[in-house]
Amino acid sequence: MNAGITATIGSMAPEEIFKNYARHIGIGGIAMAGVISIIKSWGVIKSSVGLAANEFKGKKASVETVERTQQDIPMKTIVIGIVAVLIVTFLFFWFGVVHNVWHALIGILVVAVIAFLFTTVAANAIAIVGSNPVSGMTLMTLILASLVMVAAGLSGPDGMTATLIIGGVVCTALAVAGAFITDLKVGYWIGTTPKKQEIWKFVGVAVAAATVAGVIMILNKAYGFVGDGALVAPQANAMSAVIEPMMSGGSAPWLLYGIGAAIALILNFCKIPALPFALGMFIPIDLNVPLLIGGAISWFVSTRSKDQKLNDARYNRGTLIASGFIAGGALMGVVSAILKFCNVDAVAKTAEGMPFAELPVAGLIALVMYIAIICYMIWDSKRAKVEE
Repeated sequence: MNAGITATIGSMAPEEIFKNYARHIGIGGIAMAGVISIIKSWGVIKSSVGLAANEFKGKKASVETVERTQQDIPMKTIVIGIVAVLIVTFLFFWFGVVHNVWHALIGILVVAVIAFLFTTVAANAIAIVGSNPVSGMTLMTLILASLVMVAAGLSGPDGMTATLIIGGVVCTALAVAGAFITDLKVGYWIGTTPKKQEIWKFVGVAVAAATVAGVIMILNKAYGFVGDGALVAPQANAMSAVIEPMMSGGSAPWLLYGIGAAIALILNFCKIPALPFALGMFIPIDLNVPLLIGGAISWFVSTRSKDQKLNDARYNRGTLIASGFIAGGALMGVVSAILKFCNVDAVAKTAEGMPFAELPVAGLIALVMYIAIICYMIWDSKRAKVEE
């Protein structure tokens, strides 16, 4: 299977089975789920291109007849901006990553084509189901980019760096596209125009680019992403598992990828969401368990009543509460990293100097608090009422 496995499954620990088998199968499933999304969204892609081409040629209704929800930045401005960004990214690839004009040109072409196709899928996914399959499409981007860059003669550390940069650019485009669709939904409710939102989105993206880069550097300095005690980054681990074999002279475990792709196809035919299933195959169990518990809570609060509208209201309220916990946990994680980065010791310790978190009672307290959070989410979600 080209996975470098020398031991039998019976002699492996569960963690080794996950690392050598389940994770690779999950990657294949995620990639196939991305392909399925593109196929399902092909009509949207085609119509979007047609609308853009007509507007660029001047086939556009007069301003007086344009509805509020159809007022956008002129397509010519968008095209000029896209070309400018591609040129800047090309120069970055050339002088900052690969130092080869041919490799830089190939890299920018991969970015342009994949980002164009996948951003439509991301926007469509958010609009229809409220979920953006960024992980799956990013992993698929890495697989395609790795194949293309190796075929162009770029491998090893330089090839891995170039592929990760390509994946990062596409991943950012997917995230921004998905977030902006949500912004448009809110804008529709409050009565603004897409044009105003598009203009201010540039400001938001600039602020995010500056702050997120700083946060990532602080997290890396405080905890790191590799080794003991490092932050768990399942997407990064999956990315490494995808590109390292191909870029280091070996071969990827294509059989395992194929098994994952076949599972995704079977799930799709059975009307079961393939992407969440595949994501669960490469996310570590310590992250999967809270997701499973959260799903159980979601099912519980949304099935207690015979009134479907009330169930939907409870589900939506629970989603907002869970989103608040996610945001709060992320912000406190950043605060904790900043404290550690500044050498501020805010860890509770016993009289003997042992960290309190290492005591047996600390685990019991954490479990009690976790149960309390679960009970609160159920209670608060069930307080939702149907609006008349």
